[in-house]
Parts: sequence; C-alpha cells; structure tokens
Amino acid sequence: MAAKKILMLVGDYVEDYEVMVPFQMLLMVGHTVHAVCPDKKAGETVRTAVHDFEGDQTYSEKPGHNFLLNATFDEVKPEDYDALVIPGGRAPEYIRLNERVLDLVRHFAQAGKPIASICHGQQVLVAAGVVEGKACTAYPAVKPDLLRSGASWVEVNETFTNAHVDGNLVTAPAWPAHPEWMRKFLELLGTRIEP
Repeated sequence: MAAKKILMLVGDYVEDYEVMVPFQMLLMVGHTVHAVCPDKKAGETVRTAVHDFEGDQTYSEKPGHNFLLNATFDEVKPEDYDALVIPGGRAPEYIRLNERVLDLVRHFAQAGKPIASICHGQQVLVAAGVVEGKACTAYPAVKPDLLRSGASWVEVNETFTNAHVDGNLVTAPAWPAHPEWMRKFLELLGTRIEP
C-alpha cells in the first residue's frame, strides 16, 4: 500500500469524534494527514464539541477537546494531496463562508480525488457546488440543503451507522458511522488492511 497524503478541513467546534477518530485512524494505517483551519497555523488548536444522541429532537452538544492543527491553512497546495476529509459539527456552517475552503473542495471534486464528508460536513460540499447529481447522506438536518443543490438523498438508518459511496465521494450521517465511513474511504484510497 502506498501511503497517501490527506487534507482535513476543520474549524472551532468541529465535532470531537468526527475529527479525532478519523485523524487517528488514518495515521494508524500509515497515511499522512494535515489538519488545517482557516486563519490558523500549525501548532494552534481548534476547540471541539461532542454531539450526542440522548433522545431529544436533535443532538445535544457538550465541550470536547482542543484539537492540535499540524499544518497551516495558508500554505496548503491542494495538488500536493491525494484526498480530502471534512468532519461535521458546527465548523462547516462557517468555514463554508471562506472562498479558499470552497476552492480547495472544488479542486478535489474536479480532480476526482477521494472525498470523505460526514454529518454537517456536507454543508461545505453544498456551498462548493460539488454534489449536483451525487447520491449523499448526512445528518438529517442537512437533507434540504443537499436536495436543493441537486443531490439525491440516501436515507439514514435508525442507528446512524450507514455510509454511502458515489464515485469519489463517501458520505455518512454522524460519528456512529465511523467504521463503515472509514472502511469505504480506505477502499477509495486503495488501502488494504490485512487480517
């Protein structure tokens, strides 16, 4: 397996599990992951939030960890990366306002490079205009955004554990889907894990 270089787009109040777990899993299997945030440099942190499903009409939110950025947003050259990861949480709703974030996403989409997006991360895909004609899933509150942008909706199962692949794009509804989401992303990357 050839190690891949992966870009991860984050911001303050990114969902804790959706940034920490994929970051660590991808490093564990030998890939390089650069986590970046607009207006921040390597060595700085973003705050995370833990979203949980506790029987309310929507998820609850609690303080998470500080997540250390290991690359500088302004220095990123998308052509240096093989794939992109967009975690969810509250960060996508405002990082999608950054035109450079959208340009980075468009690079990966137009080049056909693997993109893994989860939960509210699909808000960034919608803002970049890269989901038209794609079948996607996401946190259900993002369904109207995806449908209005020309994507088709893949139903979320009752345990939020499903993920869906359409070409170079793998989407999932929330962190309970990590095993399926990351397995499908690793397949897109050509990563084989031997038993």
